[in-house]
Amino acid sequence: MKRAGQLFQRIVERENLLLAYHQTAGGKRSRQEVRKFGERLADWLEEVPRRLSDGSFEFGRFHQFIIRDPKERIITAPCFEERVVYHAIMNVCEPLLDRWLIADTYACRLGRGREAAVERAATFCRTASWCLKLDVRKYFDSIPHAPLLRLLDRRFKDPQLCALFEAIVVSFRGTQGVGLPIGSLMSQHFANFYLSWFDRFVKEQLRVRAYVRYTDDVLILGNDHGDLKQVHRDCERFLAIEMQLGFKPTQVRRVASGVSFLGCRLFPTHLELNRRSKQRWRTMVRFLARAYRLGLISDRELQQRLTSLTAFAKSGGVRSWKFIYAVLQPLQVNEP
Repeated sequence: MKRAGQLFQRIVERENLLLAYHQTAGGKRSRQEVRKFGERLADWLEEVPRRLSDGSFEFGRFHQFIIRDPKERIITAPCFEERVVYHAIMNVCEPLLDRWLIADTYACRLGRGREAAVERAATFCRTASWCLKLDVRKYFDSIPHAPLLRLLDRRFKDPQLCALFEAIVVSFRGTQGVGLPIGSLMSQHFANFYLSWFDRFVKEQLRVRAYVRYTDDVLILGNDHGDLKQVHRDCERFLAIEMQLGFKPTQVRRVASGVSFLGCRLFPTHLELNRRSKQRWRTMVRFLARAYRLGLISDRELQQRLTSLTAFAKSGGVRSWKFIYAVLQPLQVNEP
């Protein structure tokens, strides 16, 4: 594997830092935090390269909040200045990280995403009889710092950049040596990169053809039940020994019974929204209809948000028009 070097200086170039500021501030310029930062932007552009170079830049300035979507998650959001630095880093490093990933991993990648992952999985479901769905147990909370940093060092040979990566990783639970914050741009890319080594084990050593991964959701399909059970055992062994992680309990299932993946239920002949997605969709539509009746949102906002919800319900070729109509018709809300 060819290592990438001499990247730190590209990260701290004024043009890249300025671009990162505009990327981070987009759509948020009216917020007080962003306005105050913008007022001192010229001085910041002069001082931040030195702070990043000598290690005086402080990472780990987070605020946390809880979401329930539907299960409870603690979101850890970095301060605005850190988010700008994260964008500056990824402007340079994202193409190099992406180049290392296999074709069938879809999270945090330009031109891919959830819909492409569902479509790829649906293609495999048309010819496979059995599926193995794997989900890493508490993935972000369980990623070990030391192995992650070693793998990053194998990919990048720039000592200053690797020191920057280490400062970012250990700023969250550094004393515990495990876990990445949910809600951080760097966490998303680090998490995707860490499991890329598992991807290569499955594809290059186990020689699995029908494989799709989206962050920590993995789908493996085949036509031999026994072969997939052996693949499951090999994957569990590799993940535990090499990556210090574990999967949630699972078993090999028939594709004809439906495969739940990324909010959809995949069958050999078609796709549907799964039960949890239908519940969430119905709840959101009713919430919007109530907000509209109370005058809390405008016609335009209602149209925009319903368009977004409907696009999700139809993405990837999902058969959902009957369900959409059944939800919208009693509320007298027309589909956009």
